[in-house]
Amino acid sequence: MPVYTTPPTEDDILVLAEQALEALPAGLSRHVKGVAILVEDLADDDTIETLGLENPWELTGLYRGIPLTERSISDPVPFPDTIVLYRDAILVEWVDTGEDLFRLVSSVLVHEIAHHFGYSDADIERIEADLRGG
Repeated sequence: MPVYTTPPTEDDILVLAEQALEALPAGLSRHVKGVAILVEDLADDDTIETLGLENPWELTGLYRGIPLTERSISDPVPFPDTIVLYRDAILVEWVDTGEDLFRLVSSVLVHEIAHHFGYSDADIERIEADLRGG
């Protein structure tokens, strides 16, 4: 992994996300084909308000789309599913926690992919707690 002497750019974060996506097991990654991955600096005011958050620094990623568990073959898909990674919020967490940047981006990406599969935040937190051993 690269060592950064300046803050990673949106392109740098996108490259890390693409590498994380390639590292997913084939059985999982095939269900994520066609989901766009975007990197933006911060979530906009409308997104923050809609999610009921206090500020954009709380949001490192967002899944926009219809979870697979809620789809019907007969439903039209108006827009492609999208995972947005928020660079500035990720970088603040990276600095605050000292976590490896690739692992952090991977974690945010997997969290948002879980939403694509229909998992709630509570489901994801429970799974992460189980993986940590409690």
